[in-house]
Amino acid sequence: MTNPVTPEHQIQNEIRVAVSKHGCTCFRANVGKVFINGRYFDTGLPKGYPDLFGFRHSDGKIFFIEVKNEIGRLRPEQKTFRKFAKNYPVLYGVARSADDAVKIVSGD
Repeated sequence: MTNPVTPEHQIQNEIRVAVSKHGCTCFRANVGKVFINGRYFDTGLPKGYPDLFGFRHSDGKIFFIEVKNEIGRLRPEQKTFRKFAKNYPVLYGVARSADDAVKIVSGD
């Protein structure tokens, strides 16, 4: 019997609690589509923007965390953001668990 896949929203919530306990402020990036006046309208951030972002209290260092479950893969837009972020002195990573996220915000 196979284990069920963990919903990403559950992992996000666990990450938000964990990084908050490690001296960070963390925000969830809310995006979506709305059908209005006979067409869809994209709201929020650009495609590929990570699920969570925030800063460390100790030094103000900004972090971006893309959340994936056990089988999740980065979409092309997310790979583009990862490449972009690596050019700057920010913390970026893909987290599949709260422990992964704590390592990202710790700079490990």
